[in-house]
Amino acid sequence: MAIATGQWREVALSDAEYDLIVARLGREPSPVELGMFGAMWSEHCGYKHSRPLLRQLPTDAPWVLQGPGENAGAVDVGDGLAVVFKVESHNHPSAVEPYQGAATGVGGIVRDIFTMGARPIAILDSLRFGPLDRPRNRYLFDNVVGGIGGYGNCLGIPTVGGEIFSDPSFSGNPLVNAMCIGVASHGSLTRAAAGGVGNVIMLVGADTGRDGLHGATFASVDDPEGSHRGVVQVGNPFIEKLLLEACLELLDGDDIVAMQDLGAAGLTSSVVECASRGGVGAELDVAFVPRRETGMTPYEIMLSESQERMLLVVQPDGVERVREVMARWSLQASEIGRITGDGAVRVLDCGEVVADLPAALLTDGCPTYVREAQESEAARARRQLDLASVPDLVAGTGPGSFVDVLLRLLGSPNLGSRRPVFERYDHTILTNTVVPPGVGDAAVLRLKGTSRGIAAAIDCNSRYCFLDPDLGARHAVAEATRNISCVGAQPLAITDCLNFGNPEKPAGYFQLSRAVAGLAEACRALGVPVVSGNVSLYNETADAAVMPTPTVGAVGVLADVRRHATMVWEEGDQIILVGGGAPELGGSEYLAHIGGLVAGSPPVLDLVVESAVQAIVRDAIRDGVLRTAHDCAEGGLAVALAEMALASGVGATIDGDVPTGANGRLDEAWFGEAPNRVVAACGESSVDEMRSRCDAAGVSVYRLGRVEGAMLRSGAIGSVDLAEARQAFEAALLMPIIAELDWSAT
Repeated sequence: MAIATGQWREVALSDAEYDLIVARLGREPSPVELGMFGAMWSEHCGYKHSRPLLRQLPTDAPWVLQGPGENAGAVDVGDGLAVVFKVESHNHPSAVEPYQGAATGVGGIVRDIFTMGARPIAILDSLRFGPLDRPRNRYLFDNVVGGIGGYGNCLGIPTVGGEIFSDPSFSGNPLVNAMCIGVASHGSLTRAAAGGVGNVIMLVGADTGRDGLHGATFASVDDPEGSHRGVVQVGNPFIEKLLLEACLELLDGDDIVAMQDLGAAGLTSSVVECASRGGVGAELDVAFVPRRETGMTPYEIMLSESQERMLLVVQPDGVERVREVMARWSLQASEIGRITGDGAVRVLDCGEVVADLPAALLTDGCPTYVREAQESEAARARRQLDLASVPDLVAGTGPGSFVDVLLRLLGSPNLGSRRPVFERYDHTILTNTVVPPGVGDAAVLRLKGTSRGIAAAIDCNSRYCFLDPDLGARHAVAEATRNISCVGAQPLAITDCLNFGNPEKPAGYFQLSRAVAGLAEACRALGVPVVSGNVSLYNETADAAVMPTPTVGAVGVLADVRRHATMVWEEGDQIILVGGGAPELGGSEYLAHIGGLVAGSPPVLDLVVESAVQAIVRDAIRDGVLRTAHDCAEGGLAVALAEMALASGVGATIDGDVPTGANGRLDEAWFGEAPNRVVAACGESSVDEMRSRCDAAGVSVYRLGRVEGAMLRSGAIGSVDLAEARQAFEAALLMPIIAELDWSAT
């Protein structure tokens, strides 16, 4: 069947890309082949704009067991164990069908982990929405949270951490990033490289339907809300749980040569990627693929993104074992093809060839682009805005007083309590959670059978990245690793999810290219390689692109899980500030939420000082000198102290030195933001020890005050009653659930 003029545009291929396909094939592609090219050459699968940039990222270290290029990354954590982890996006599907979009995002990232032979033990999420007082955004928020909790809870995998951020740029295009962590022995790590001519290709798990068609290309175009709901996958966590257990059982043997999740682009990407990685070919007949809908064409079968399916490459004498194990778990197991030695992916329908393509052409042959990069005038103007004229709302009394500002910040959607969210997640199942949500800067999980533990955090300040993508990305790495250090763990590696707008626009490519450069610089300075990740571009609506958001998920290890810290302090503790970066108002939550202004340059970040501060805090926790530490980040010093007081149920008197910013303003000192700072609490006898350690490292240290009473008080700014602060803090996300009604006017 001939390809109609312009038909390739329906699968997001440009005219030039189609001409390239014809030139390399020496013929026009068939309809099935065109669909396969559209999927594999999409931004989502082919990384057309990001691949040249990602080569800057450091990926190696002695403890890295698997870097980018597989389903997930893996690091050595000692005792013969590997921690396997990755973060991925499901932004576009969640904009259209938020519950299923978020749920299947969790399902997909979990499959990436157990495909590697690791048992998933934890989920984290990073979420972005428009203002939550608008009905459509609130609907997206509530259903995304419901989808994450619904799928994860049914799987029996705890959701142990995450972050939420709200800004008008995310209206209509939310960001839903899901991170999963698993544990495996070194010897059980499994790759997805097919091999062995004559080995059998098997499809296991759920039947194939029409849901998710063109999901990969859908994720590579603008305006997700303008797309149809049919491209959104439908998940079944109960089948996924069966598939998880069955696959882990199968991997406890020598029958499985390779295993690959059917995610974006479905059967097409799984077969092509397995064949390409192994330098082999594959032949399959779609007639043998179990279907749950009648009349499905080869095109639909090859591109369906139905969930809970896995591709296996199996040695011939292991086929019966696969069938037996899958049957015992009430799952399908179908023999659909064979590994060949000619490097081609050949698709048949009842024996008739409908596609015959070189695997390498679909993967390595995908073109890459380096676009014009030009910062937008609007972003530059905001960053360069002189903030000297902004009034100091803390210096006066009455409505602009310190107490009023602090309560408003504690009640803001970006800083308030996440309890209404994390209480919908089961964070205690599997009994590994040592530090749960709400009491520490990172989740801490025990590694059963050892004395060790791991810590995990996920972070990004989208506002910083909008104002300065390079500096903002460096801040994201610094904050994620700082949170790991604040619970006493040594950061080992990161996974990233690059959420940006249209890279074909100069401003979009500028943000993407500068952010990747910032990530690379910070990772090298802090010694954390990038072992896995995901790129999600074209996050735009008709109005504008989202704020650039290079989400960073970090993982660290504790030699002794009992030696960890939380943000909980005790009556009589001394409060100190380790590190002394000058607080600044640029890009701060105070300036945005209280002043209604997103402007200024993000705070200066000294990566050498950052590394030293983190090391001091980690070592002090390990040595038993510190038991309480908290990152001083969004909202500044006042919010950090209030969060610790609320987590502990005990107030504080601040009567020591409070570092001021360059302008000497009260609002800058208390609500200005800066990196390189950690608020810590310790016994009186440990203060001198902390001073000695900081002095030896050339790091500033300040005594702020002591823990006592039911107030947060300072002679300079007054007193805040903890009960009043808690009321504001806990109410931040407690808005009524809004059904999806007529939201066209919003």
